[in-house]
Amino acid sequence: MIKEKIEKALNEQIMKEEYSSRIYLAMASWCEINGYEGAANYLYNHSDEERMHMLKLVHFLNDRGGTTKLMKMDAPDVEYKSLKDIFEKILKHEIYISESINEIYGLCMDEKDYTTGNFMQWYINEQIEEESTMNGILDKINLAGDSKGGLFHIDKELGSMSAPRPAAETEE
Repeated sequence: MIKEKIEKALNEQIMKEEYSSRIYLAMASWCEINGYEGAANYLYNHSDEERMHMLKLVHFLNDRGGTTKLMKMDAPDVEYKSLKDIFEKILKHEIYISESINEIYGLCMDEKDYTTGNFMQWYINEQIEEESTMNGILDKINLAGDSKGGLFHIDKELGSMSAPRPAAETEE
């Protein structure tokens, strides 16, 4: 049975992951409307990925005897200044999510809930990758500056990054 403090923290993280999905969906829509098709596809896929992160937490909490409680949340912003503005906000948000996950991990250690702590290790590793990816994208955007040609190439690269991953082979 999962401890009440851990259950509460996981429910809060479920809300944060759901909100992350909504943020990226709003950003994808802005990109699509503003001619950044590659960035839009990348962010639509990223929105789906965040929803999967949320579902992974939901299933874990349910499997451990907890109760998933979906929470009310505010609508995300829909106005952005530029592609750079979007990815700066994404990086800031991912750092916030990393801090939240680290807090849960610390709580797990304090509460001697090593099972949940072990589960949260996947999220810690995922966040390292997320922050690194966003830093790399921002580096390229900064190199391009206001060059429309540079931004065109970055958008094209983001589109190639959004290609669906091949399905894992299944045993028959």
